[in-house]
Amino acid sequence: MSTIATETPTTPTGSAAARATDLTKIYGEGETKVVALDHVSVEFRAAEFTAIMGPSGSGKSTLMHCMAGLDSISAGSARIGDTELTGLKDKKLTQLRRDRIGFIFQAFNLLPTLNALENIRLPMDIAGRKPDPEWLDRVIETVGLSGRLKHRPAQLSGGQQQRVAVARALASKPDIIFGDEPTGNLDSRSGAEVLGFLRNSVRELGQTVVMVTHDPVAASYADRVVFLADGRIVDDMADPTAERVLEHMKQYDAKGRTS
Repeated sequence: MSTIATETPTTPTGSAAARATDLTKIYGEGETKVVALDHVSVEFRAAEFTAIMGPSGSGKSTLMHCMAGLDSISAGSARIGDTELTGLKDKKLTQLRRDRIGFIFQAFNLLPTLNALENIRLPMDIAGRKPDPEWLDRVIETVGLSGRLKHRPAQLSGGQQQRVAVARALASKPDIIFGDEPTGNLDSRSGAEVLGFLRNSVRELGQTVVMVTHDPVAASYADRVVFLADGRIVDDMADPTAERVLEHMKQYDAKGRTS
């Protein structure tokens, strides 16, 4: 069996693939002002699977969007590797998202006229880059799509479509992959398959994954869970289980009901 050279993660294992320092995000002003993130400092380590959790309105999706360069920040710092996102011109920010970040969303965002392989290759084709054929084969094997590459999205199940989205995010060897509720539209079996593929991409391919989720079972696939409440990080759990995560979330729900 062929192996992939250890060039897979571009950021050394154990170092920070992404980092926020005193990151603040404010929407509106005056009476309509909302502090979505309140001086958040966190590192997402390379070759690690991190889940971000918190009650509705806690800021978890906002944190991911700011860290991925999809939303501006009001104050503080957001970095991908050693690159500071604050102040990057639109062109440079677009290039960074294209070349160094992978995205997986709740909606599969596949083009219906393209087959699975064409959808996987699409971002690189747009950028004029040729995929590493050995890496691409490994990614396709990891997500179990070898027999479905010529099928269009309408010929695939929801779980298979999300596997295509996962493979698309992995194909360009990004520094980090951000997932926003990536299993939210899937049944439990398909969701478990996709989460297993994400975990395997970290363990076998050296990828870095940061996933926003509300599901304790989904979070249990991660190496670590970061908890947010009211725009602040309130806890950080290593080696999570669904039961431990659920107990943590119950605490925050109880505080919300009594406050």
